[in-house]
Amino acid sequence: MKKFVSLLTLATISATGLAPLSPVDAAEPQPRPGGSLTWGVTTEPSCFDPHRSSQQAAFFVARNYIDSLVGKRADGTFAPWLATEWTISPDGKVYTFTLREDVIFHDGEVFDAAAVKANFDFVKNPANAANAVALLEYLSSAEVISPHVVRLTLSKPDSTFLESVSNVKLGLISPKSLAKGDLCGGGPSLAGTGPFVFERYVRGQSASFVRNPRYAWPPGYAAHQGPAHLDGFSFRFLPEYAVRTGALTSGQVDVIEGVQATDVSLFADDPQYRLLIGPSGASTSFTLNINYTRAPADDIRVRRALRDGFDPEPIVRQVYLSHVPRAWSIIGPANPAYNKALVGAWGNDIAGANRLLDEAGWTQRDAQGFRTREGRRLTLDVGYPQPYVRDNREILIQGIQAALRKNIGLDLNLRIVTAGEYAKGNATGTWSIYPNTDNPADPARELWDMLGSKGFLYTKVSNPDPEITGLIDQALQATDPVAKRALTDRIQVLGVEKAFIVPLFAPSWFLAAKTAVRGLGFEAGLDSPSNAYDVWLAKE
Repeated sequence: MKKFVSLLTLATISATGLAPLSPVDAAEPQPRPGGSLTWGVTTEPSCFDPHRSSQQAAFFVARNYIDSLVGKRADGTFAPWLATEWTISPDGKVYTFTLREDVIFHDGEVFDAAAVKANFDFVKNPANAANAVALLEYLSSAEVISPHVVRLTLSKPDSTFLESVSNVKLGLISPKSLAKGDLCGGGPSLAGTGPFVFERYVRGQSASFVRNPRYAWPPGYAAHQGPAHLDGFSFRFLPEYAVRTGALTSGQVDVIEGVQATDVSLFADDPQYRLLIGPSGASTSFTLNINYTRAPADDIRVRRALRDGFDPEPIVRQVYLSHVPRAWSIIGPANPAYNKALVGAWGNDIAGANRLLDEAGWTQRDAQGFRTREGRRLTLDVGYPQPYVRDNREILIQGIQAALRKNIGLDLNLRIVTAGEYAKGNATGTWSIYPNTDNPADPARELWDMLGSKGFLYTKVSNPDPEITGLIDQALQATDPVAKRALTDRIQVLGVEKAFIVPLFAPSWFLAAKTAVRGLGFEAGLDSPSNAYDVWLAKE
């Protein structure tokens, strides 16, 4: 039986182009309590319930009011949080967590083993349609052993399980809140144990939070103990780049995320502001995921022609002004599991792409110059859900669209779709190409999510590729790190080799803030901005 007990540490996360970024710089004056601030953010969450949400942009919002059993440090190890220690059985199927005894939910309910069981049972119940259920594929039971000891038993070993329980998607919500039903609308009814209480949500405008005065249970990597420094803060939803930048420079907000590439130098060179850049692709790259079971993409020649029919490098450079790197794998370059052997191994073979399409019979052209076969245009739809469009990614796809039309006569049809249309395509397995970055997780779990037979993309797709899905299942259960790494390396190669995926670029989070705003950082478990727990305001 393995036992894990961790000491409090200060996590530091390397920031691309900057010195290592820690939640509080040791050279700064001591943090002081009080004050409030306003964030300008790109994306308004379509759902504030972390069990149900699938938006990465929603998860760093949720982390302000939701805690987890364990926390993930920057070095990939795990720290105590709501659980003080845990044991894992020799067969890797039984996890026993000892819980803190002083934790209270925002609604006054006591946090205990029964509350943990209620949350895991809720997520596993199909009637609740919780997206977080993907992380509990092998969970067979949650048992209360004593008031502050809970046992989670798996049907199979899962090498990603600690990572999963550290994820905000499996964060803990008051059982009283769970009983209320739909919590997507946020507000006080969504009661967690986090450092801030969800005060109010005004659709299309803002979400506001106030300090939890009882908070005394931060994760083991936090920079301080006790309640948050700020009295409160709010998010303002400002989807337009120029509006966010203008809001910061005019003093209407104190921090913005999603800094546009053209504005990076504006904040980097001005002593009134601080520019913070998160890790580059610590989770997955922004990738075109191709449904290889649907015509015409069921022909590997068509998929490989799409993969090789353009050069991503100049398009990424033009859109992001060299602030982010072109991607070679679905796993990002800041992730330790990144397969460097893929660098330079594929893409930008326009002559070869044209030969492949000729071989596939797409030899005719219509009046617009697109390839046709038997009177049908060679078209592949890219369905991009509107709630997830951010960081000029639609402009990047438009650049690829133009290059493919010019280079090989392929019609890459970008469609900005509603959340409902996206959900329908996903539920029926009829989606065509889905562009996204996956939410951070263990590399095997990320690959499972995007390419696995029960991941969120392929769970409703008939007859997914048995070779890659079989390797992913092996990686999930592999307990030997060397064997697991060999499997994830091969899966990355296979995804590109069979052109199931076309990685485009490795994204980073770009924040800009007034110099008075201190303690900002990035959370390893989210690959996004940390919550506001360690944030404080210096005297201006």
